[in-house]
Amino acid sequence: MKSMKHVLPTLILSSLAATAQAADYSLPSSDDAVIGELRLVKARYEDTLYEVARQNNLGFEELVDSNPQVDRWMPSKAEAVTLPTQYILPEGSRSGIVINLAEYRMYYFPAGSEIVKTFPIGIGKEGWLPGKLATKVVSKKENPDWIPPASIRREQAALGNILPPIVKAGPDNPLGDYMMKLGYDSYGIHGTREPQGVGMRVSHGCIRMFPEDIQYLFPQIPLGTAVRIINEPYKLGMRDGVLYLEAHRPLLEQTSHYRPDLNTQFNELMTRTEKFPVPIQWSKVRQMLENPDGVPRPISEPLGTGSQTAAR
Repeated sequence: MKSMKHVLPTLILSSLAATAQAADYSLPSSDDAVIGELRLVKARYEDTLYEVARQNNLGFEELVDSNPQVDRWMPSKAEAVTLPTQYILPEGSRSGIVINLAEYRMYYFPAGSEIVKTFPIGIGKEGWLPGKLATKVVSKKENPDWIPPASIRREQAALGNILPPIVKAGPDNPLGDYMMKLGYDSYGIHGTREPQGVGMRVSHGCIRMFPEDIQYLFPQIPLGTAVRIINEPYKLGMRDGVLYLEAHRPLLEQTSHYRPDLNTQFNELMTRTEKFPVPIQWSKVRQMLENPDGVPRPISEPLGTGSQTAAR
C-alpha cells in the first residue's frame, strides 16, 4: 500500500496566531526541494482572509488561491482554512535572496547556515515589474526618506496628487521604516504603511514586506547579498523520492505565453520533468494547470515504480 504522505499533502490543525511570524525551515538535501507542511485553521466570524493571512505570515492572494471555496471577506464561522505553508524551493543556487514574482514570495538563504527563511511580498503593478535579473543589496537605510521618481510624480499629478520632491521618514512615507536598495535602477526591498497590500500587486516595482518581517530581516542582510529575481509560476521539486508540482496563476504579463490554452505550459513541464527519474501522473499535472492554487502536490509515484510515459 502506498504511503499516504505521497497521496495528499500533510495537513496540520492549528489555531490562529496572534501575529505574523517569520517562517524558518531546515534546508532539505540537495536532492529534495520541498519544505514545510500545509496547515488548517478554523476561521472566526470576525476574520477576513486578509486577517488570517497576516496572522500567519502569508500573502493575501496566496491564501485566496489556496481556499477558492472560502469567501475572502466573510468566512463562515469555524470554516476550515488551508494555510499554504508548504513550498518548493526555487531552482538554482540556494544562496542569498531569491524573489519569485509569480509566487509573491521571497526566500532568504543565510550564508553558512542550513536554513531558509521565507516571507510573503507585495510586487509591482502591471507595467512596473523589474523582470528577471541578478543583482545585490547595495545599501541599507533605517527610517529612509523617499525621493519619488519623476514617472511616479507625473502619474500622481494626473490623479490630482502633487508629491513633494522628497518625502521625509515618518507616517506618510510609503517605504516604511526600513529600505534595502538593489543595484538595479531604483528598485529595493522595503516595508510599507499599507500592509494589506503584501501578497498583492500594489507597488511601482519595489518589493514590499510586512513591517514586522522587514524589521526582523533587515539586520540579518549583509551589504552585497546576492538577489535573484525570477518569475516562475510552476515549480518542481522532489521529496522522499516523489516529484511535486506547485502551480500558481501566471501574472498578467505572462498570459500571452501561457494562454489561451494549456498546451504551452504542459509541454514545457514535460521537458522540465525529463531530469527526474520518476513516473509522472500527467492527468494530475493537467488538472493542476487548469486549477492552479499554489499548493505543492505529488505528481509521481515513488521512485522506481511505473513508467514516465504510461500515465500521459
